[in-house]
Amino acid sequence: MKKTFFFLIIFMTPLFSLAQIAGEDEVYLNGDRIDPKFKGDDSMNEFGKFISSEFDYSKVSKPGTMIFSFTVDENGEVKNIKIIQVLDTESAIEIIRVLKKCPKWEPAKRNGKPFSVEIKYPMTFQRK
Repeated sequence: MKKTFFFLIIFMTPLFSLAQIAGEDEVYLNGDRIDPKFKGDDSMNEFGKFISSEFDYSKVSKPGTMIFSFTVDENGEVKNIKIIQVLDTESAIEIIRVLKKCPKWEPAKRNGKPFSVEIKYPMTFQRK
């Protein structure tokens, strides 16, 4: 239990700050853009907690970084799951399983209207 907690705190915390929401450098002259939200204002931290609680770390067979992306559509649903950088097959299958369970997000909005946004997210695994 202590090893798992230590692993989550030490190795997963820095990753939460590396997640990217596509289009963050875009400029909108006629309206405001609001990024998608996962369970409140601290979205990426809350999303990281969700991933950590649902992901079966026993599926990871080697250390390294896996990068995945997905789209939060106009309805707040997770769609278009892609593994950008594969670590191993088992961990890729596991993250797809977890993302399919993901609760709805509050969709991104531009000019008050919801729109789809792609999110890229890295996960780094260290040897225990």
